[in-house]
Amino acid sequence: MKIRTFLAAVLAAVGIAATTTGGATAAVPEPTTGSLRQYDIDAAYVSGLSSGGFMANQLHVAYSDVFDGAGIFSAGPYDCAQNNLNTALYGCMDTFMARKTPAQLEQLTRDRAAAGKVDPVANLSGDKVWLFHGTNDSTVKAPVNDDLATYYRDLGADVVYRNTSASGHAWVSPIGPNSCTSTSSPYVNNCGGDPVKEMLTHLLGSVKPASTAALTGELVRFDQGAYAPGGSPSAIGMGDEGFAYVPRSCRNGASCKLMVTLHGCYQYFGLVGNALMDKAYLNEYADTNDLVVLYPQTTTMTGNPRGCWDWWGYKSADYAQKSGPQMTAVTNMAKALGAGATTTTPAPTLPAPAGLAVTGTTDTTASLSWTLVAGAASYDVYRDGTKVNGAPVTTPSYTDPGLTAGTTYGYAVAAVDATGTASPRSAAVDATTTGAAAVCVTASNYAHTTAGRAHQSGGYTYANGSQQNLGLWNVLVTSTLKQTSPGYWVTC
Repeated sequence: MKIRTFLAAVLAAVGIAATTTGGATAAVPEPTTGSLRQYDIDAAYVSGLSSGGFMANQLHVAYSDVFDGAGIFSAGPYDCAQNNLNTALYGCMDTFMARKTPAQLEQLTRDRAAAGKVDPVANLSGDKVWLFHGTNDSTVKAPVNDDLATYYRDLGADVVYRNTSASGHAWVSPIGPNSCTSTSSPYVNNCGGDPVKEMLTHLLGSVKPASTAALTGELVRFDQGAYAPGGSPSAIGMGDEGFAYVPRSCRNGASCKLMVTLHGCYQYFGLVGNALMDKAYLNEYADTNDLVVLYPQTTTMTGNPRGCWDWWGYKSADYAQKSGPQMTAVTNMAKALGAGATTTTPAPTLPAPAGLAVTGTTDTTASLSWTLVAGAASYDVYRDGTKVNGAPVTTPSYTDPGLTAGTTYGYAVAAVDATGTASPRSAAVDATTTGAAAVCVTASNYAHTTAGRAHQSGGYTYANGSQQNLGLWNVLVTSTLKQTSPGYWVTC
């Protein structure tokens, strides 16, 4: 007993929590700087926690022509706050103050729709909505969440409301680093089930099992200024950078769906790093279900010290309408990815190339060949969904340079006719370059920090370079890391 007590005292003295969390099992890829590009998106949804949940509801209601449903962890009904911080805090989170009834907010929505400030209310009828509130969540009280369920049901939405979990105030995931009843950073809890699967099943109709292998998609880090009104994201309370996880199938031309996921207060990238992207358990389903996941980001500003989404008017009185600056920015991002697209492309005149094969690889190149397509003026070659040839390829072969050793890439080819119209892309093939891939190192989170592979902040461990959240900083939780460039570590 004395030894055990002494050990606990030592761990406490150096700030190490002697608690197991099951380790870090998710592995969001190292982000690649790029821009949002359009994919074949046939439906779009929005999800979020707390302030992100309020924002998800606002987006779904205001842009119901774009978003087909919503998944919300702990939030209240549309424009509950009425442009008033006290109402937000004491009526729409706590319940000390009076707040608008669902019926009053439903009429407000109809009035705004009639004025063109939000999309027609009729769009919400039949939309899938999944709601979650934990019995240990006292941040946004149960009656407020109940109002959200009533609001949606009264407007004809197909609502599933799960309110029996013991969770605290958090996004709930089977790989969450926090215990079920916790309400603490990074606000991703593990309650033993899989609410993410429940949410996606209700929204999408059915889902394939989440991937248990290493993620094969790409995490794109993009400039949010390209989508923010006025070009300055910080001026509207948003971070400089946002992220999008794009599965290989979507990059290669598959018909896909889009999920816009909005973090809660104190959960933005500038504070908790990759915590939500790494532990929300969405990317694992994205890989197996052709789902692009967009992770927009806020930051702090005057009137918003916690990095919340604007659901009470700290930036604009129009925060819950289509003209709201954050609403506009996020919807611009969704549309850039292909949500709500109405444009059509010329019908292809050529068939997809057949017989695509890998003819050789080196440490830095991959060589391909395919069957000649009659009538083709040239070909375009796609690596992981992005066209890689600058000049037209006029023969049925191509060597892709500048690759990384020991890395697998996905390739597809399209034929292009004399008018510039491209055929459907070929079936994809994988090419793995020769040479040694980065070595994975498994150790406790505490050992990773002492070896210079990671660092700790606020009791959590973050990989150096990538800032991936590895879970609690202690000697019991283990993670597996690899170094992809000097000083840049990511989970394997």
